Amino acid sequence: MKLTSTALAVLAAVGIGRAAPAPAPAPTPEPTFALAGREAAAAPEPTPVPVVARGLGDELKSLGSDIDSKISSFVDSDVLNFPHGFPTGTAVESSLGITAGALDAQPTRVLNLPPYANWTEDGWNVRVHGNVYKVPDVAQDKIDKLADAFLVGTSVSDLQDNEKAQARNLTREIFVVQQGHENVTVKFVVPVSNASAPRGGGYVNAKGGAQEITLPYETTAEGDFDVFVPLRNESAKTNGTSAYLLPGNATTNIQTLDMYVNGTDTGNATAYLVPPKGVTIVSDIDDILRVTKIYKPKEGLLNTFARPFTAWMDMPNIYTNWSSSSISSLHFHYLTTTPEQGTRPYMDFIFRTYPAGSFDTRPLNFTNVEETLKIRRYLLDKLFQTFPQRKFVLVADTSNSDIMKAYPAMYKDYPGQVSCILLRNTTATDSEDKLPYNTQGFKDIPQENFMFFNVPDDLTGLDIENGHCYNKTVAQNVTFSEQGLPLGLGKKSDAAGGVMAPGYYALSAVILVATLMTFL
Repeated sequence: MKLTSTALAVLAAVGIGRAAPAPAPAPTPEPTFALAGREAAAAPEPTPVPVVARGLGDELKSLGSDIDSKISSFVDSDVLNFPHGFPTGTAVESSLGITAGALDAQPTRVLNLPPYANWTEDGWNVRVHGNVYKVPDVAQDKIDKLADAFLVGTSVSDLQDNEKAQARNLTREIFVVQQGHENVTVKFVVPVSNASAPRGGGYVNAKGGAQEITLPYETTAEGDFDVFVPLRNESAKTNGTSAYLLPGNATTNIQTLDMYVNGTDTGNATAYLVPPKGVTIVSDIDDILRVTKIYKPKEGLLNTFARPFTAWMDMPNIYTNWSSSSISSLHFHYLTTTPEQGTRPYMDFIFRTYPAGSFDTRPLNFTNVEETLKIRRYLLDKLFQTFPQRKFVLVADTSNSDIMKAYPAMYKDYPGQVSCILLRNTTATDSEDKLPYNTQGFKDIPQENFMFFNVPDDLTGLDIENGHCYNKTVAQNVTFSEQGLPLGLGKKSDAAGGVMAPGYYALSAVILVATLMTFL
């Protein structure tokens, strides 16, 4: 049981929870999606919906020094607060010894996640979401001690200078104090020229829509804000001529607006006004866009906290080719379950390496463990219900159990919306991945609509817009059951359709435990 907790804790550290959400029934709109949008004839009234506050956690306890106790203490000490994420609020203040008034002189900072906007009969609605926080003034030796807790088998003092800087910066981002009950005012600005348009699909700079909006609700107790707000179609002058936002039903281009949060120089982002029809690529990040090795805890932690983020093989070229293709109204959306505090390095890496796009991460404002365990499905539902006429291409890897359930469930729960599911088979390409994965959810999905691939080149030439997602030269070997166990064990069907005897499960469990021990 200890090993299981250890594995879960490490996986949570880089934002990939191993807990899998239960399959959901055919979805119905939830109250929090009131502005998520429908077809123009059935568009909801643009009434923003509040975010429910949630309190987190206890004070931090001391961290162990050896590898096993250090990782397992993450669960016990709430450093990772699995499955919620990293410490917040009073846990941070207590662990850092912050006294009353110590934060007053610190500037307010804002994580403003690049949002998507949808079109309804009432106009454009943009989802503004992020977090308001302050960074305590903490001595470097204290930061180094906290950073050492995440660096299994090494310490900050042993790192290269650039690695030290990354470990310290990320640790400071983790140990922040969220600011609850704050008013957030966002300024939307028309970009200066088309030369500055973000790299991506059919992205163009908006010609109008500049305005300032104060969000209708204060931040939650954890500093979160997440609400759809309506944009007025304000005009802007272009060469002396008035110009406006294009209606979503009159363009295939995705218009972009620059965003700034008043009172800080850290709340900048780009808003993507996405038409009702077209293709959205929803992409995970760890072990599909960058090298993380989430399945090898020591490497996963080092690759996140110390080593520079590195693209996985030739995936940037695959995404660049998609973005420059003729795919209709192509929109990129990056969805990672990395906790909010660890999001900045992910966004910096994506926007330096891949086409720009909107962004989702693990928020802090959930009300219970069940919602938190289903965070990926929750965010996918919100996106799909916001754009019920768009086609979706889902991209990730097999090392995430929640993806292995959520992605095929989206295909079945939203008929006709998922064109492709493309999953890197990490067990086939990296011998260090010894964690099993379950392909049962793909049993009733046509092979044309999904593919387990090995290298980026396997994705070349696919017609993802029209649901032709299978490269016939890539062997699938899908058992529609548990796969990827050590020594080739798995629940494989025989020619008559039977399955292996119950004794298989006991043997598998023993080998899996032994395998996990090699990680530490």
